[in-house]
Amino acid sequence: MVRIRRTHAKCCAMNSVSPKIKPEIRQLDDAAINRIAAGEVVERPASAVKELVENAVDAGARRVDVAVADGGKTLIRVTDDGCGMTAADLPLALSRHATSKIDGTDLLNIHTFGFRGEALPSLGAVGRLTLVSRAAGADAVEMRVNGGVTQGPRPAALNGGTVVELRDLFHATPARLKFLRTDRSELQAITDVVKRLAMAEPSIGFTLTDVSGGGAGRVIFRADAESGALWDALRGRLAQVMGRAFVENALPVDADRDGVRLTGLAALPTYSRGSSVAQFLFVNGRPVRDRMLMGVLRAAYQDFLSRDRHPAVALFLACDPLLVDVNVHPAKSEVRFRDASAVRGLIISALRHVLGGAGHRASTTVGEATLDAVQVPGSQPEPKSPRVYQMDRPNVGHRRAAFQTQAPDDAGFAELEGAFSGQVETPGPAQEQAVDLPLGVARGQVHENYIIAQTNDGLVIVDQHAAHERLVYERLKSQMAETGVAAQALLIPEVVDLSEDDAARLMEAADDLKALGLVIEPFGGGAVVVRETPAVLGPVDAKALVCDVLDELAEQGRSGRVREKIDALLSRVACHGSIRSGRRMRAEEMNALLRDMEATPHSGQCNHGRPTYVELKLKDIERLFGRT
Repeated sequence: MVRIRRTHAKCCAMNSVSPKIKPEIRQLDDAAINRIAAGEVVERPASAVKELVENAVDAGARRVDVAVADGGKTLIRVTDDGCGMTAADLPLALSRHATSKIDGTDLLNIHTFGFRGEALPSLGAVGRLTLVSRAAGADAVEMRVNGGVTQGPRPAALNGGTVVELRDLFHATPARLKFLRTDRSELQAITDVVKRLAMAEPSIGFTLTDVSGGGAGRVIFRADAESGALWDALRGRLAQVMGRAFVENALPVDADRDGVRLTGLAALPTYSRGSSVAQFLFVNGRPVRDRMLMGVLRAAYQDFLSRDRHPAVALFLACDPLLVDVNVHPAKSEVRFRDASAVRGLIISALRHVLGGAGHRASTTVGEATLDAVQVPGSQPEPKSPRVYQMDRPNVGHRRAAFQTQAPDDAGFAELEGAFSGQVETPGPAQEQAVDLPLGVARGQVHENYIIAQTNDGLVIVDQHAAHERLVYERLKSQMAETGVAAQALLIPEVVDLSEDDAARLMEAADDLKALGLVIEPFGGGAVVVRETPAVLGPVDAKALVCDVLDELAEQGRSGRVREKIDALLSRVACHGSIRSGRRMRAEEMNALLRDMEATPHSGQCNHGRPTYVELKLKDIERLFGRT
């Protein structure tokens, strides 16, 4: 008892020395609130540029000029010719949650870029902000904000529109400066932001200038306003931003379903990239980087590209604002659709439809890369004036007559069959008429793998193995689509223990999986039983397959893993069943392969996204030999 009392006394003494202190709840001041908000809204200089340019677009600007210094760390200036603001508007614009874009009654029916009213006060809390604006029929006014302290409004000089200047970003929160990257990296991020907004608004002109070091600066990006029809304006702007090569090698997309419309351009599989840098997605005109949409792109191209290649697209989704929530991310870069599965299905079906309609077409950049790789002995820079030759290029009739004279039917090219890896086919009357075909007429085979064909205006080099592999693969897929995927019953059905949520998610997709030969039934609690698997896959690890399907269902809401495995197997079968490299082909075999390529969708690329043929125009070949 004594020991207990002593312990109790000791505890009381300790409490008297260090009593438990109740934390005090206090209201943060506006400066702290704005700095906290700035941490979400303004992550880096590119975030500030995005907010300011979006405000300019919402103000009805027809021209937006952006100037930055030191990667935006020391200066960001955005000038627009929009509607401007009055002396009464400026103080409200610099206060939190004040906006002209919504009235607060409906946070879903949003038709503008901005709507939260946080950008300007957040920027003023972490930098030195100057705002000069002039509305029609009013005088120009200026306000300044330094570390949250406001000065003005006061008279200023400005013809119209608004000029927002932000200096010394994060000077009020110097710890954030340590997390910024180099000036070059920050400038690249700013350039990407301006380009994305320029793609969303083809009718607005944009200019980005780097004024580091003072002076007029260096123009980084310029896109003049596009006029004309909406589709023509979009193509012109995409050519300015993504390059004319993208527009020339992309397919137009225009599809709609259940009130959602998809438009834009999707590049051919052979015009792919090593990363997703050339993927631009927009929802109701807003640039987004949504993981779900990126996953849908991969699913749409999965039959044409290997996993290390990424498609190039510029796609625009338009729908009723009530069908999409844009207020799910601080930077508004992600969205949430009311019916995500319908959007997913629209994108996949539309892209596969346009890719299927491309037939055997491959990107022109393949031929350009081939020409660049050609080594011309002793080549010199192209002369300013065209070279003069004794004889101009003869016409088609003269070329044919000369060819027949030099290569009569009874002479042949027998010497090539021994020491050389090649054979030459002399043209016959029937072949001469076939030159009008897209892939031309086979004229020879070199290195027992490459078919040389002549077209009206050039020649085509075909990889016989890659081309036939795609043809066999498409034929196998068509046969499976007609007969269905056969299922193989397991001798001992395999029980897979899952959580109840995972089991429910899996059973929701049970009908779709059954169509692919994977039959799953509930087994009580969170367990499911796998009774049948796709017969074409042979012995499979049923539990691992189910877990893979669940991972995709959790991430994307749908699973294509079973289909991927089936397609991968068909691809391997096609590879082993196609014409092998090293096999000599007769003229009729080569021409039959060319005709099949012309009639088969996706034959312009093999199962891994590589081109099956290269087309060289005659004018380009002549340029190699100086015949210009």
